[in-house]
Amino acid sequence: MGRVANLGPGRPRVEQRRRRGQTPRAEILDAAGELFTTNGYANTSTRVVADAVGIRQASLYHHFAAKDDILDALLAETIAAPLELAERLGKVSAPVPTRLYALARFDVRQLCAARWNLGALYLLPELRTERFAMFRRRRDELREHYERLAAGVLAEVGGAGVAGAEALPFRLVETVINMRSDQGEAPADSERTIPEAALRVLGWPGDLHALHDEASRLLEIA
Repeated sequence: MGRVANLGPGRPRVEQRRRRGQTPRAEILDAAGELFTTNGYANTSTRVVADAVGIRQASLYHHFAAKDDILDALLAETIAAPLELAERLGKVSAPVPTRLYALARFDVRQLCAARWNLGALYLLPELRTERFAMFRRRRDELREHYERLAAGVLAEVGGAGVAGAEALPFRLVETVINMRSDQGEAPADSERTIPEAALRVLGWPGDLHALHDEASRLLEIA
């Protein structure tokens, strides 16, 4: 047995730290993110997660009362930063196409950069239960930000009457999740090509290179 380390509440760690994260909670989330996305949520017990971290199951329960609390925390990580950015972008005076591009670029970047493809968990049947109603509301809020921006772009280009078009940018951004599921990772240029596609699918005819630069500057100050 490895050297015991005392890292906060609960029983001591049974062996040396083996997971990424500055805290035991972060290490639990890292292990669960890998196990839920590779072995399946239903097939992964809290004991298996604890073993992957190198702690006792009792110690895990000091940070998360149940397995669904771990899942909820992982899902929240995928939404928190883009939703906060979307809310900030709603308060700036930049053109609507620039704001939409900036949000899509940021969101694609964080979906690509995440160590585990947590967006794949969106399809779990458990997410339809009341336990995850808050997550569903927050994801809907993010989608609505996308759709308001997309509707603004459509109004600018005279395509406001195109039924359902405002839903496409959000769906395009989430194609990163499928790419990672199918290929292990999204193409390296996704951070640029997906936001560009989001504008083009709305019929925006402007200069994409200039838009990229404008959105980059906006992300620096937003």
